[in-house]
Amino acid sequence: MSKTNCPTNLIAALLLLAACDDRNHSSDRSVPSDNQTTEGTHVNNLTDHWLGQWNGPEGTYLLISKNGEKYVVKIQSLDGSATYEGNAAGDRIQFQRDGNAEMIRAGSGRDTEMKWLLDKKNCLIIKAGEGFCRD
Repeated sequence: MSKTNCPTNLIAALLLLAACDDRNHSSDRSVPSDNQTTEGTHVNNLTDHWLGQWNGPEGTYLLISKNGEKYVVKIQSLDGSATYEGNAAGDRIQFQRDGNAEMIRAGSGRDTEMKWLLDKKNCLIIKAGEGFCRD
């Protein structure tokens, strides 16, 4: 191959790679899917925004992290802390606690039915009287 063909071959190779990349992506990139896969990791757009700590009254908190496709749900209550494995279930995180199915959902401080959180806007609720918020 002569040196004069190198730039032409390089341009052709880049165009071919760009065409292959375009074929592997959706034509409508403005509308995200509820469940996308990025490099083998399941992403649930809504519930992944909940990762981190959410505070309740009197030092209680809810800490959500992820281990692969599963959620790690740590609840610090007045009785101590406990950790559970959770799964995305639409706009909620589902987990088992003491043999009971529990769900974490988004809501407001008023939805928690807890007087300490009434003025909060960004909260997660497990059940009435068990809520955690971010300021």
